[in-house]
Amino acid sequence: MMARDVIVIGGGLAGLAAAHRLTELAAERRVPIRVTLLEAAPRLGGSIATERIDGFLVEAGADSFLTEKPWALALCRRLGLDDRLIGTRDEQRRTFVVRDGRLQPLPQGFLLIAPTQLGPLVRSPLFTWAGKLRMAADLVLPRGPARGDESLAAFVSRRVGREAFERVVQPLVGGIYTGDAERLSVAATMPRLVEMERRSRSLILGMRRQARAAAAQSGARWSLFASFADGMQTLVDALVRRLPEGAVRLDARVASLRPPVALPLASRDVAPAAADEGAASGWEVALTTGERLHAPSVIVATPAYVAADLVRSFDGSLGDELAGIAYASSAIVTFAFPRADVPHPLDGFGFVVPAIERRRVIAGSFSSVKYAGRAPAGAVLLRLFCGGVLGPDVTGLADDELIALARDELRALLGVTATPRLVRVQRHPRAMPQYELGHLDRLGRIDAALRRHPGLALAGSAYRGVGIPDCIHSGESAAERVAGAAAGAGEAPEGSGGAPVPSPAGP
Repeated sequence: MMARDVIVIGGGLAGLAAAHRLTELAAERRVPIRVTLLEAAPRLGGSIATERIDGFLVEAGADSFLTEKPWALALCRRLGLDDRLIGTRDEQRRTFVVRDGRLQPLPQGFLLIAPTQLGPLVRSPLFTWAGKLRMAADLVLPRGPARGDESLAAFVSRRVGREAFERVVQPLVGGIYTGDAERLSVAATMPRLVEMERRSRSLILGMRRQARAAAAQSGARWSLFASFADGMQTLVDALVRRLPEGAVRLDARVASLRPPVALPLASRDVAPAAADEGAASGWEVALTTGERLHAPSVIVATPAYVAADLVRSFDGSLGDELAGIAYASSAIVTFAFPRADVPHPLDGFGFVVPAIERRRVIAGSFSSVKYAGRAPAGAVLLRLFCGGVLGPDVTGLADDELIALARDELRALLGVTATPRLVRVQRHPRAMPQYELGHLDRLGRIDAALRRHPGLALAGSAYRGVGIPDCIHSGESAAERVAGAAAGAGEAPEGSGGAPVPSPAGP
């Protein structure tokens, strides 16, 4: 049997997961699949990168992943990374919210949008008495009427009030999506909330049931979040090592993508020769160098706006749908200090900043508190997050301006006036997709368009989940779709990934 070629465009986590899953499926199903992974940058992993310097471990992007979604842990087990995973220091598991320029702890038992324990809520200085009573009203409010797509802000305000939204939900969501909850779709970003209202009527009651279920599983090995002892780069490196020799091509920027010519179905299954300009039965991927590759299947694992440019030449409506997915930019400023130079007790994982506070950071993470091994003894590592939809001007600043801004916020919020031992600035331009109102309808149209193009699949954070587990699932689903086609297995998951089930992430 001749090998079937699959080209994966994009070497971020979704693309790596897709390429790795293809190699697994080739072995499992005994279907010869030859994978080529094209990455425009000189390195793989996208925003995931880890730097070790002077005993500090600095993450360029995500520092952990959510364990309640199964796909990341499952991949780690298959890669043999179990013994390199670490959980959070849960004795310090607390999140702060900035109110009137001071860090106030989120009340114990507050799960993302609703309290599960009324005692801590009553004692909390984070909310007014009117706000507390409005939250409690969720216990007696009826289910909302059937309606079309609803914004996250409207949904939360309807259930637990505007104060809870502005003080807690908006900054927590801002930390996850760097977005504007007034424009984000609750059904696309947090469908569990919609389902919780449908099943439990009250979000407080639904959250209590969820908390009890989580407590019943308290013997699970991992905390809600997990990382790697040597940083998130561990996952990228393990995936790369599992790919066949010669499968990865770096500095390989794709200039255009063309669909197969109209040939009889029988001739479409003939395995093409890569870089053979005479091969006409497969997708043609042209590089900026002029080289042309051909394959029956292509997975585009790039940001949606890059995918839009690639597909627009042969499907304008699909290109327009992909281009319609908005993105936000952000920046992370990481500081290392001697512990004695930070007056705050750092008795939590970090803090979030409500937009109504009008500050120039959206969140902060106490990295060396959250995970072991992030700083040497007697030192701390802190990360400040800037930008997003509500602060786009921040990411246009020069590095020295960003550092000065972040140091001003550290001084105001944590009392830090000392000169840092280490500073790193990481920028993520147009990196976070925004699941705005109508996103699920858009995905339906994208999936319908993909059915017009057999052999083409999409993967990445733009579609059905922005977290690390979601990106892995998206890449693996795309791989299974094209591998199923290679084996004649019939229909597989839609081309833009799996079911949308985002969950809250910590600061």
